[in-house]
Parts: sequence; structure tokens; C-alpha cells
Amino acid sequence: MLFSVVHPMHIPDGFLSILVSIVMWIVSLVLIGLALKNVKNELGDREVPLMGVLAAAIFAGQMLNFSVTGGTSGHLLGAAIASILIGPWAAVLVMTSVVAVQALFFQDGGILVLGANIFNMAIVGVFVSYAMFNLMQKALKKYSWGYFVSGFIAAWMSIFMASLACALELALSGTSPANIAIPAMGGIHALIGIGEGLITVGALAFLFITRRDLVDKTGSKGTGTRGILLGGSIIAVLLAVLSPLASTHPDGLEWVAEQNGFLETAKDALYNIMPDYAFPGISDPNLATIIAGILGAVIVFGVAIGVANMEKKPTTK
Repeated sequence: MLFSVVHPMHIPDGFLSILVSIVMWIVSLVLIGLALKNVKNELGDREVPLMGVLAAAIFAGQMLNFSVTGGTSGHLLGAAIASILIGPWAAVLVMTSVVAVQALFFQDGGILVLGANIFNMAIVGVFVSYAMFNLMQKALKKYSWGYFVSGFIAAWMSIFMASLACALELALSGTSPANIAIPAMGGIHALIGIGEGLITVGALAFLFITRRDLVDKTGSKGTGTRGILLGGSIIAVLLAVLSPLASTHPDGLEWVAEQNGFLETAKDALYNIMPDYAFPGISDPNLATIIAGILGAVIVFGVAIGVANMEKKPTTK
């Protein structure tokens, strides 16, 4: 198979020390609090449903790992797409919703290290991609292709820097020395980042053709939110249906852990609801994965929409 449902850069419990895990929880909670405070300035009638469909699509997209090289795989992170379309603070909340639901319902990433996973993917991934996209846009704004090159570089950087953050956490925990963890994580995720960049460019090009108002905020105001909800829901369901085709190769973090002898330090989850994205009680593994994926997308959609509606400024007449 070209594509597998594995743990995509989600750190399991046991990889990080308790001290590092606690510190990352504190840092992440502070930054999530700032996101909740500042997101009001980014939310309008269009952004609220967009947060929901982005969360659902990113959740489903992360279930589709693509083969890279040397028996490894990667997958969409989605931080760049989210930050480009809805701004950094809203993107932090979208990505946090995705990562939290993955850990709590699907045992994808540990509970103790959830703060670190949120920091790496929802904070580092978002702000690195947002800063890089805007920097590249300033340099390339006079070129028609500059938007897409900026998106590619932003997406690549989001993967690369998130992987380095993970490597540093491993080193600080004493799990793997920095001179081993950093080049190993950086090297494999530099390749995975190419896939992230291509997927991001493809998504931006699709939106540029079908809903240009979402990518070109200086243009028209768009045609309402119904199309966003319908189109995003269809894409999320389609990705979930395709999830059984995912690559069976280990993801970058799992591969690095295996190569450097600390894979066995991973601890099993304290409880199981839908581990490995398989809905319980269904004998067909493909169907179990599809149903779990659709259910997960619905849960993430609800969480993101709920947060957005709570934080949205009331409309004044």
C-alpha cells in the first residue's frame, strides 16, 4: 500500500521525562490562553465554520500517511494551511482541537505528553509557518507564483521546526542525545516536509480556483458559509474513506526511535476508546478505520466550532 494509519509525529508517553512533560503542559496552556484571548480579532462569520471544516479535514488528512524513503512515512500536519487561511491564533485552536481529540479518543499520542504534542504541532507548526509565509509573501508578492511558493516553504518549515522541537524535548528528557536526536529527526522530516509542502500547495491551488475569496482576502467577500460547510465536509469524509490506504511504514519519529534504541520506552495508553483509529466491534479493519475517521472528524468539527462560537465577538447592529 502507498498509504497506513500510524502515529504521525505524536509523542507517546514514556518518551519524555515527567519534568519536561509538565513544563510543556504549562507553556502550551499559557499560549492556548493567549490564543483564546486574541482570536476574537480574527473571527468573523466566515471564519467560524472555516475553523470547523479545517479541523475536520486536517484530522482526516492526518490519517493518510504517505511513503517517503528508507521504509518511513509522513503525513499532512496542516498547520500551514490553517494559519494561512484563518490566522495564527485561530489556527492554534484548530490544531489544538485536532491533537487533543487524537490523544483523548484515539490514543494517538500520550496524555502526559499532550502538552508537548500541542506545543510542537499546534504552536511551533502554526507560528513558524505563519511567520515564514508572510516573510516570503513580502519578498515574492510581485510574482503570480509567489503565493504558492510561500505556501510550500511555510509548510516545509512547519514540519522541520516541529521535528526539531520534538528532538530537543527528547534530548532534554535524556531519551536520546541531542547530537543524535536533532540530526536524525531533522533529516527525515526535511524529506517529509516536501510532501507537506506539495499537499499545501495543492490545497491552496484548489481553493484559489473554487473559493478564491478564502485565499485572496483583498478580493470579493465570497458566497457565504454554506459552501464552506458542504465542501469541507465532503473533503473530510472523502479523506476518512481513503484512510485504509495509508502507508504501513513507520512515521519519522517512530523510525528514529527504532533506529536509536528508545522505541521500547513508549508506554501503553491508560485506557482505550478507539486505539489506532479502529472503531470497536467491527470485524472489517478497513470499515472500522473509516467509521472511526468519520466519527473523529465530526468530534473535532464540533470542538472547533464550539470554541469559535464561544470566542467570536457578538455582532453589533
